[in-house]
Amino acid sequence: MRRYWVLPAHAAAAPGTAPHRIASGADPRRRPRTTTLHAPRHATRRRGRSAVHPAAAHPAAPAESHSLYPELDATALTAFATALESGDPAGLPPARAADVRAARAAAAFSRGKVTGACGDLLDAALWRHTGPGPRAVVVMPSPWTALGWTAYAVQAAALAARGYDVLAYTVRGFGRSDGQADFAGPLDVADGRRALEHLLERAAGPVTRIGFLGVSYGAGIGLLVAAHDPRVDAVAALSAWGDLGEVLYENSTRRAAAVQALLASAGRARLSPETERALEDVLADRDPEGTLRWAQQRSPSAHVKEFNRRRVAVFLAHAWHETLFPANQTLGLFGELTGPKRLDLSVGDHCGPESAGLLGLPSPVWTDAHRWLDHHLCGAANGVEEEGEVRSEVMWSRALEPSATLPAPGGNVRRLYLTGGAPPAGFGGLAGEPEHGWAAGVLCGVDTPAAAADAVVRSGYAEMAGLPKPYPGGEIGAAAAAAVTAAWAGDPAEETLRVRGVPRLRVTYRAANSGSTFVAYLLDLAPDGSARLITHAPFSDLHSPPDSLIGADIDLQAAAYDVPRGHRLLLVAAARDPFYGDANLPRATLAFTSPEPTPSYLEVPVG
Repeated sequence: MRRYWVLPAHAAAAPGTAPHRIASGADPRRRPRTTTLHAPRHATRRRGRSAVHPAAAHPAAPAESHSLYPELDATALTAFATALESGDPAGLPPARAADVRAARAAAAFSRGKVTGACGDLLDAALWRHTGPGPRAVVVMPSPWTALGWTAYAVQAAALAARGYDVLAYTVRGFGRSDGQADFAGPLDVADGRRALEHLLERAAGPVTRIGFLGVSYGAGIGLLVAAHDPRVDAVAALSAWGDLGEVLYENSTRRAAAVQALLASAGRARLSPETERALEDVLADRDPEGTLRWAQQRSPSAHVKEFNRRRVAVFLAHAWHETLFPANQTLGLFGELTGPKRLDLSVGDHCGPESAGLLGLPSPVWTDAHRWLDHHLCGAANGVEEEGEVRSEVMWSRALEPSATLPAPGGNVRRLYLTGGAPPAGFGGLAGEPEHGWAAGVLCGVDTPAAAADAVVRSGYAEMAGLPKPYPGGEIGAAAAAAVTAAWAGDPAEETLRVRGVPRLRVTYRAANSGSTFVAYLLDLAPDGSARLITHAPFSDLHSPPDSLIGADIDLQAAAYDVPRGHRLLLVAAARDPFYGDANLPRATLAFTSPEPTPSYLEVPVG
């Protein structure tokens, strides 16, 4: 058993005195280039401090024009939090009323303020056991929403009923907390450490072990606090990011729709000037190097050595078709961890698999997060450490597949070479042998039937309901025949093709102008001509002179997808997607080809 002592106030991280630790000489980017694109500057947000609200008041959170968590019921969560405080669960559904009674029977609930960095007061709620026995504690930084800590009311109460002391707090700049949102920067890390001290000061008995748990923005902050504070033993991070730079720029391509969603969903939040500038610079195509430096400081992947040195137990949960924080950058963090680790991968989009659990409904992700903390903080022999490091939900059987670890790069791979097309169908081929001398043109600046999703976050909720976005194979073929897109189709599968891992594309194209972008989509094409998205990725080249042959090597986003017998793989390349800023000139063309020395091919990991 370990006893934790509270740091004196002057020892906690403070702005300017506790910057993130970054390995010396570390390359701030694992991509060769950053994009030079053109997009309108986002409207400037209001900045400034909010008034401190009385801790006893509990009105509903302000409405947000766009939410990253569309399934969260703010009214229901606020009513639950109010019942925790008053002790009167009348009006709640029976299951939630029982949760309130169980939490209040186990621990005393109170609302208050945590004094964070710079003296800013952070709105918070505390579940505290009054008995003198030893116990573990959990700190929960809030998501990117004005709802603040109330988003965790049900889950924090469940943890309290399981025996934990819990502190949930609203991160700076949001809701009723002071300060300006630092996007998981030094101030947020300092706040997380101060929140932990606030909780330790109020523990009735010895604290045995310490965990952080968060969703989305709170998950990223939890990971960063765990990297910086040696007292933290375990962290559960649901829909977190690993490398913030890859969230903003993927293969040198600006992820414009994701950044727009972050700004729109901030609502009335007060963003720090640095945060606002970094996000708006992505949209306005300014200072990508400066933005990547800003992002590296806020990336858990920059602190892998510290996680590994202390063997922090890390649980990650992510969605395959994440439109906000794409999966590969989180898988990259997971792959570098050498301590106890677990990764749950689910059908859906950002926070979709976790949303039901936030409302108290059954959720495999939350069940696994609880089991992870129970084992690593309380020593529970629940078998979680024996189930393998990865649990994947397969598209679209929804089967759950455990595996010992992530598929190794270059493992069981099927290589398919891109071959020439046969009008009027428009499709080239995906074949076992290379073919040279063909060309497939793509027109820039034109919308196509292929697009990553209909909307950030929301498309994934349709996937969870069994309604993945339909793609019209006939229209894609017509667009390819008209040289608006390029497309290559494989032979019908003789048996189910189990795509497991990261597909890789090696393709050569000629760009008429300096600066070019395309997006590659891998689809499942059914015999009736309908198609579904398996995965995709963008690519930009910003430095080659006009009329150059450009070789693109792309990791598409990871997938676990079963292509049924009789269906075909369909690879599509388009020069425009509303999710991304592109470097193309309007009406320019890209000409894809396959030179003899370096044939173009797609590698599909199968398992």
